[in-house]
Amino acid sequence: MRGIIEKLPYLHALGIEILWLSPIYKSPFIDNGYDIADYQAIDPLFGTMDDFDELLAKAKTLGIAIIMDLVVNHCSDQHDWFKQACTDPNCEEASYFYFRESVNGHAPNNLRANFGGCVWDKVPGHNNLYYCHFFAKEQPDLNWFNEKLRRRIYQMINWWLDKGVAGFRVDAIMSIGKDPTFPDFPQDALGDGMCACSAMNLQCNEATNRFLNEMQEQIFRPRQAFTVGEVFNLQAENLGKFIGDNGNFSTIFDFGPHEHVCGHCAYYAYEKLSVAQLREEIFKSQRAAADYGFLAPVIENHDEPRGVSCYLPPMWHNSLGAKALGTISMLLRGIPFIYQGQELGMLNTRFNSIEEFQDLQSKEEYRRCLRQGLSVSEALDVLNAHARDHARTPMPWNEGPHAGFTSGTPWMRLQQDYQQVNVKAQLADADSVLRHYQKLVSLKKDPALQTVLTYGSCTELNTPYANVIAYTRKLAMQSVVVAANFDEGCATLTLTRRGTLRLTSGQVFINENQLTLQPGSSAVLVLA
Repeated sequence: MRGIIEKLPYLHALGIEILWLSPIYKSPFIDNGYDIADYQAIDPLFGTMDDFDELLAKAKTLGIAIIMDLVVNHCSDQHDWFKQACTDPNCEEASYFYFRESVNGHAPNNLRANFGGCVWDKVPGHNNLYYCHFFAKEQPDLNWFNEKLRRRIYQMINWWLDKGVAGFRVDAIMSIGKDPTFPDFPQDALGDGMCACSAMNLQCNEATNRFLNEMQEQIFRPRQAFTVGEVFNLQAENLGKFIGDNGNFSTIFDFGPHEHVCGHCAYYAYEKLSVAQLREEIFKSQRAAADYGFLAPVIENHDEPRGVSCYLPPMWHNSLGAKALGTISMLLRGIPFIYQGQELGMLNTRFNSIEEFQDLQSKEEYRRCLRQGLSVSEALDVLNAHARDHARTPMPWNEGPHAGFTSGTPWMRLQQDYQQVNVKAQLADADSVLRHYQKLVSLKKDPALQTVLTYGSCTELNTPYANVIAYTRKLAMQSVVVAANFDEGCATLTLTRRGTLRLTSGQVFINENQLTLQPGSSAVLVLA
């Protein structure tokens, strides 16, 4: 947290107004802090509660609100609740978890955990009793059907809000919806006789929504907390339950493109999106949310590879591609999030062995690749395309040792381009990706455009080009056109009327109502 405090001026210069912190709670760090041992304590790895209070205060002076990561589908097996439950399975705390007896000498059902293996492990010291974990075995799931547990979670949330946090990013929240009878499910495509636990979640959205509605009505709405939900596989007709005036959250992340990539049983089956498919997913989400509220457009986050590497053709894995993709994402209707390093145009890291990966999911996917018959080299190629570790390497501040992130030993290797792609170098370059992101944020806040870029409709512009993404933001008589060309050749768009260029990247030309974008270029125009 001392490091975050030190970098607050950088974040302020970037123009961000909300800072989301991944978990900083006390944790054994089996899953990067998403296994929480104490929800109301700061882990010494990050600093002290005094440091946190100072961070809150100094961020506030710069107009930056802090939101925490709310991880309440599960906790750590080192949490006092779970320790007490294991000591006495008849105590109140045991009812905070899903404890079930074996069925015919086996685990209660055939669900597969998100990190591989069965969702059931034996309760320590009790041979015929199992506990449920949809993630790692060190992350026992919390029983949201228990009202006493929900009361304790709400007390904890209020405690953080009383400290001054502005709200929460709500982690893995769709996993709280379960069928407490835990029936077996038809085996899925992995062919191991098991079924992904997400299949149960999909069938239990009604229970999930009931719990979320209660949390919104009792905590978030009365406290005016800002919340962003991690919500997957949501049908368009259900968006109104999650966003907007009557929704359970202020916003939810738009995972449309990511879900398209991940619509398979394992990394080895993932397919790279074309630009046309990316465009389709973007505007499908925009159309779905138009009548309800704001989504949160994202290019990448801590659970995804770098967006430029993931979504763009190899020829645009560079600063041109990063700026053009940023232009498209940042000006969509919604509340955009910039993930650390995205504003530098960071690409995926080249990992050389499975030992260089830290993520539990990566290690499980590597095993799946080998079981599928892929060679070690082929398995590494799969991870180098899709692993979550790409977004978890240290932030490159300069070209020095450990990229200026630490004088100690970082938890992961550095991204290979850090000596060229770092904050210091890009601040010194007026044409850098970082400088372009600063201009994008500034444009969104421009008093002349802020209203249309916030509340205006977002309508796709149809073009004859497979690799062009373009749209219009419109409110009353004001229209803004946003376009990016990811093709190998020039693209010329005919606009309804003449416009004034407000921001460009690459080479862009305008002649009357004709807009021409050279390959890799982007433009923002205000129509006359």
